[in-house]
Amino acid sequence: MYIAPSSEFEALMPGFSWKFTVPAEVIDAYGHVNNVAYVQWMQDVAIRHTQSVGGDVVADEAGIIWVVKSHEVEYLRQTFEGEALRVETFIEDTERATSVRRYIFTRVEDEKVVARGRTQWVCLDKASGRPRIIPENVLKTYDQSIEAVKGNKA
Repeated sequence: MYIAPSSEFEALMPGFSWKFTVPAEVIDAYGHVNNVAYVQWMQDVAIRHTQSVGGDVVADEAGIIWVVKSHEVEYLRQTFEGEALRVETFIEDTERATSVRRYIFTRVEDEKVVARGRTQWVCLDKASGRPRIIPENVLKTYDQSIEAVKGNKA
């Protein structure tokens, strides 16, 4: 599903949105979502986005894998079991062997942003495990979704 990036950020590539309900198993001893759940959801939505544009298939064919170099999460509001959340993600920047992906978590009921995140991903050669410049055809996989969106708006 295409989403326009939040006005907070200007994305270079179209984003992806995933809506879900907070499950009981991510609630901590304080009765709200444990901070670790957000990192898991960041990874989950990145994978869903990549699969939605076929980036997983193209990366495999190109002989690359993606690994995380760093995660950053800014927690703005508590969230609780049963609440519907929407996480939006988009690739903010790419440079040689790295990609920066942003995330915005919003509580659906009141449209309040509850958290924001950033992940730096590194492209590795699958065979050697060494950093590798992101292949052009991998980047184009995401760019093609931009063209599809433009075509649907015409």
